[in-house]
Amino acid sequence: MPSKEELLAKARKPAEESRRLHASYKGKIQSFPKCPIRSLDDFALWYTPGVAAACRDIQKIPGLVYDLTNKANSIAVVSDGTRVLGLGDIGPEAGLPVMEGKALLFKYLGGVDAVPICLGTKDSDEIVRTVKLLEPSFGGINLEDIAMPKCFRVLEEARRVCTIPVWHDDQQGTGTVLLAALLNALKVVGKDIGRVRIAMIGMGAANVPTYRFLKTKGAEPASIVACDIGGILGAHRAEYRDNPDFIEQWKVCRETNGEGRRGGIPEALRAADVCIAFSAGGIIKPEWIETMAKDAVVFACANPIPEIWPWEAKEAGARIIATGRSDFPNQVNNSLVFPGIFRGALDVRARTISDEMAIAAAMELAACAEERGIDEGNIICTMDEWEVVPRIAVATAIKAQEQGLAQLSKTGVQIQEESAARIRSVREGLRLLMKEGLICPVPE
Repeated sequence: MPSKEELLAKARKPAEESRRLHASYKGKIQSFPKCPIRSLDDFALWYTPGVAAACRDIQKIPGLVYDLTNKANSIAVVSDGTRVLGLGDIGPEAGLPVMEGKALLFKYLGGVDAVPICLGTKDSDEIVRTVKLLEPSFGGINLEDIAMPKCFRVLEEARRVCTIPVWHDDQQGTGTVLLAALLNALKVVGKDIGRVRIAMIGMGAANVPTYRFLKTKGAEPASIVACDIGGILGAHRAEYRDNPDFIEQWKVCRETNGEGRRGGIPEALRAADVCIAFSAGGIIKPEWIETMAKDAVVFACANPIPEIWPWEAKEAGARIIATGRSDFPNQVNNSLVFPGIFRGALDVRARTISDEMAIAAAMELAACAEERGIDEGNIICTMDEWEVVPRIAVATAIKAQEQGLAQLSKTGVQIQEESAARIRSVREGLRLLMKEGLICPVPE
């Protein structure tokens, strides 16, 4: 068994190596043609004068933009850099490596072309206006790393004014993957979601939609105790009452904490079966985990430093521990769902991504893991299981069609085959570029 010092050293290693590789490759993504260029004469077709024909066709029938351009497979990853990972308000330039990474994941995992766009404004209205102005060029918008409570209003307003899907991955994406992981974790420990006590640590962008999803799948609000920087939420939290920026938090105050608990994280965790933490690194102490119920499930999802290190939670008695990191077992990471959800939404040209679509994706993700076997250290799929993405795309797209949100009608088989073909094409192309040395090997 490695010592705590060795485990911490291992946890720090990715950051050290990442700094070196970012400098070596000067970023992670680039543009690349998708059409053949046999000679410069082809530019008469792809550009002027030939391209005017496509322009005139779209002018006559605007919907043809999806058939004659890459809009149908293109999204924008939009951020103001105010809530980047666990780093906080680091600004749009410092947030760009994360948005590039997001774009890389979209392409590699889902075959979706994503463009990182970091904005030089923190104003909610300006962000919404910018998203609306981007709409002609993209088939969807992925909002990313926008501070709370601003992120709630930005998502709501952007979804209201746009006719393409607008999704905030820190909200809907997090809730989706957490729901899937929790359902499987409860199966492993033999507990029912309708009868467990749940402590939610942090009530920001991640846990607000998670709370909605949990209720939808049968969790009892009165058995949930939520806690944020101001302490346990309840009717006594007057700062949330009649505050338009915190409507969702006030709903949590009114619906949860049936015992009327007061205090902070220690009191919230006492006798809890499940801890769902989306807060800040290192804020949960092992002795608090010791007060949880037998066979406790702990989700410590702050990045890059979890609320409690997995080995500390295990020593304190937790049976299942999940984090947001890829170097520990049970990674609860949005990358398991957003590529497939956007793949499905784009493939049927959905107008929005509803909670029901996200929950359908969560149920499919959970089923994929259960079918191949789950246990304490393996409650959720990993990014290596690429065949999961087309299945999530199918679940998402079918639900969009059922809800009347899709502009195209496709069968599950069609969506599955098209999604798989796109993903295979990306991976085979990348392997070829690496083999030919056009993407240089990782430097020693």
